[in-house]
Amino acid sequence: MSVFPVVPPSAGILGGVLTGELGAFLRSRRESVTPAQVGLPVNSGRRTPGLRRAELATLAGVSVEYLARLEQGRDTRPSAKVLSALARALRLSDEDAEHLHLLAAVTSGIELGPRTRQAVRTVRPAVLAVLRQLEPAPSFVVNHLGDLLAWTEAYEHLVRSLGMLDRDPPNVLWFTFVDDRARAAYPDWDTVADEHVADLYELRWGDPAVDAFAQELARTAGPPFAERWQRRPLGGRRAGVRELSHPEVGTLRLTFETLQLSDPELRLVILLPSDGETRVGLDKLQTDRRS
Repeated sequence: MSVFPVVPPSAGILGGVLTGELGAFLRSRRESVTPAQVGLPVNSGRRTPGLRRAELATLAGVSVEYLARLEQGRDTRPSAKVLSALARALRLSDEDAEHLHLLAAVTSGIELGPRTRQAVRTVRPAVLAVLRQLEPAPSFVVNHLGDLLAWTEAYEHLVRSLGMLDRDPPNVLWFTFVDDRARAAYPDWDTVADEHVADLYELRWGDPAVDAFAQELARTAGPPFAERWQRRPLGGRRAGVRELSHPEVGTLRLTFETLQLSDPELRLVILLPSDGETRVGLDKLQTDRRS
């Protein structure tokens, strides 16, 4: 089992990172909805495929000026009735609607004082003991920035040759978007990239380090990350099956399960073989490393 001493990312954003997030999230959803989706006629002269501000205001029963204040962060205290009307007008999913209400609640709280948190960068002894018990399952502990904090020997055997652990500190998002080897490692790279960005966005609450990290990653990785981050995605999977193309044992199909630890910022991810060929491949990696 390995534990990595994670150093703090560079600062660069002040504490109230969520003050403009309500408006930005609302704008991102408005721009992703087409007129046809809400029953409006499609005009060939439109400059954007999304809804105009005036169209959304009419559908939601609010003034254009008020909607502009919301989107520009000049009004951070919309009522539950207004939020529900906007969610209905935009045909938001239950998940998006809930997130909109949560953003409004947190943003209102920030006016009384920033709600910031520090990234957890240590793993409690009890969690390390759990990791030891999970051998030989590839498993790891990750914080909300995507920093890998501790992992089993089996996980190291699985990902060391892929380059996942080469960065100091190792980070799953950095590997996915910056390391060229990630596109070879993940046959379905686009889906993996979408899910990692959704995780980062959903877990960003009040921590300026998340936005600082996202800015740094956007500068380094460019549009593949920046455009996904701008969409403010939700819906990252906590369980499922992911394929991994391994240079030594070929294609592996791994069932993953994500468990929330008592430390709110930490998650434990356990990988298991989803078929016989994958089980054989994992066993071979274990045997080769120990021989």
